[in-house]
Amino acid sequence: MTTLHSAKRRRAVATAGAVSAGLLVLSACDKPTPLSTITVGRASVSSEATCGGEGEALNAAALTKCLADKDIKSIDVDPDETVRFGVDPDVADKRWTILMNGQPLTEDSDKTYRTIPGSVFFNAQYGAQGNSTLVTIKAGDGKKDSQTATGLWSFKLKKDD
Repeated sequence: MTTLHSAKRRRAVATAGAVSAGLLVLSACDKPTPLSTITVGRASVSSEATCGGEGEALNAAALTKCLADKDIKSIDVDPDETVRFGVDPDVADKRWTILMNGQPLTEDSDKTYRTIPGSVFFNAQYGAQGNSTLVTIKAGDGKKDSQTATGLWSFKLKKDD
């Protein structure tokens, strides 16, 4: 009987140790940044922040470097389709805007979802050049019309004829 009781106690201690170790490992992990998603028709692409995304203001040098990043996800866009942009509620709470080739395309918003006609992204009138466009979601600081950026999510939109 003593052997059985000792075995149960060892298992309980081992289980408690494993749970504690697991919690320690989880607490050491970085929290992922919120996701932003672009959907065109049935296709979609999501990404964590290209830079920032933790709520801290980004300086001008970080913004310039981030907008020049070439390692970004892409999606094909038929100009006749609607492009849907979605952000996590945490991003929407801080207000966000859509940039096209680094220039504001929309006013800032606190909604989690926006739509724009696909043709806009390939129209020279809006600053488009060629068959691809850099689109960036810029998270703000929660103040309406603020120029402060706390995170950028960049995507390449490729014209699909």
